[in-house]
Amino acid sequence: MAGVSELMGQSVWDCRGIWVGHVVDVRVVRHKGELQHSVYGLLVSGLRGPLFMGLTRGREGRFGWLSEWLARVVYVGCTFVPWDTVDAYGEGEVFLKTSRKELSRV
Repeated sequence: MAGVSELMGQSVWDCRGIWVGHVVDVRVVRHKGELQHSVYGLLVSGLRGPLFMGLTRGREGRFGWLSEWLARVVYVGCTFVPWDTVDAYGEGEVFLKTSRKELSRV
């Protein structure tokens, strides 16, 4: 399983070799009764590079009101990449099993 810091800022490429964007946020799910979190998706932006990544969240993993408002502005037009569509990652790049057209906007 990937570490969040390892994924942030990496370039994302679809199965055809088309650039999708940079990872600007990693979505995780907390398992009930456990301390572990699992990655369930990536937010990828072709417009905004790694400049805006790393918005702070509270202890519960939620955005504060200011961070939530800023995230809505920053993540406009981002693409959501489900974790199960990731084929490989490492060395600054993430490769997908699907094409860019099959991914949904946030």
